[in-house]
Amino acid sequence: METLRHVVVFIHLIGFAVLFGAWVVEAVNRRYQVTRLMNYGLLIAGVAGLALAAPWGIEYDMNYMKIGIKLVVLIAIGALIGIGMGRQRKHGTVPPAIFWSIGLLTALNAAIAVIWR
Repeated sequence: METLRHVVVFIHLIGFAVLFGAWVVEAVNRRYQVTRLMNYGLLIAGVAGLALAAPWGIEYDMNYMKIGIKLVVLIAIGALIGIGMGRQRKHGTVPPAIFWSIGLLTALNAAIAVIWR
């Protein structure tokens, strides 16, 4: 059961890497755009994160405060991506504040995961 949990953690990290990697590519190229790849990364990280929030096969207590905060940040990232996609369709670009917020919140979510024990 622990091996399965580690596989889900690995999938969760892949989702984060896809989301953050797609954002970094756009930032480096100075294209303030939201891509479909960011949506896929958010979906993968979100589904795997919800699977990890289930207390299956562990002998320690879950940190529900950490899980709740990470979920709120994930929802905020999803909202910003959705707003950014709407503005991108309408105006052709995403406002820089929304674009940079997506990257900062994604990094914050990873920092919470790694630093908060």
